[in-house]
Amino acid sequence: MRKGHGKTISYYLLGRTALAACQADQRFSYCCYLPESYEETGTRRYPLAVLVHGSLRDATGLRDQFVDFAEANQCALLAPLFPCGIEEPGDTHNYKRILYRGIRYDRILLSMIEEVAGIYRLDTDKLLMHGFSGGGQFVHRFFYLYPERLAGVSIGAPGVVTLPTPDKPWWTGTGDMKAIFGREPDFAAMRKVAMQMVVGGDDIETWDVTVAPTSSNWMEGINETGVTRVDRLRSLEAAFQALDIPVRFDVVPGVEHVGHLVHPPVKAFFTDVLRSRKRE
Repeated sequence: MRKGHGKTISYYLLGRTALAACQADQRFSYCCYLPESYEETGTRRYPLAVLVHGSLRDATGLRDQFVDFAEANQCALLAPLFPCGIEEPGDTHNYKRILYRGIRYDRILLSMIEEVAGIYRLDTDKLLMHGFSGGGQFVHRFFYLYPERLAGVSIGAPGVVTLPTPDKPWWTGTGDMKAIFGREPDFAAMRKVAMQMVVGGDDIETWDVTVAPTSSNWMEGINETGVTRVDRLRSLEAAFQALDIPVRFDVVPGVEHVGHLVHPPVKAFFTDVLRSRKRE
């Protein structure tokens, strides 16, 4: 365990860091984990895994649940915090859509990554990224936009999925991505990214999955990808496979919609990706 401040970095910004405001937009914050081996005056660069919270926004808890992985693989962690109610009191979805009320959550995350890369010695050219539930929604949409930034992406049990279909508008499909984001899906680049989809075998509740016409999330066709999260993730898998994008699909038997219970296969997947990159 660390004792005292570093030479230039506060004790509270090493190891399990405190939440820090994102300097690009201080409505948002993040926390990190730096392995115990990290030395301010060292030369070693550490890979970075980004962990995106679900609707309950427990960024620090999610970070803490991956500390064992971080130490075993000498990998730094970044967990962003996107609060509810930004620009719209009572809203709980914002970041999942990537663009909401004029805020580009993809750019907020990229700013956080750039910020921590300026503080610590990190390899941020190719990231690991995992999100569960609402985080799974954000992560697979980020994947459409920035496959070149990802070494491995783990999509956990999203309640709503965006299919790679040009005849449907964002965010049921990818038809108007160019107009909205200035980017189109690069399927060739996506094929080069290691991808995992993960879900509990008993993740079959529908009360928070089926989108009602009265919901702010409503779009025509939004419920057509399946009834349960398992169904919807399988629809996304099939759509990617039709484009020859490889998918590793992990079902955790007996598990309902509980994020930490699907972490073992996520950590195994991340470990495989890091080992593969070391062999390159």
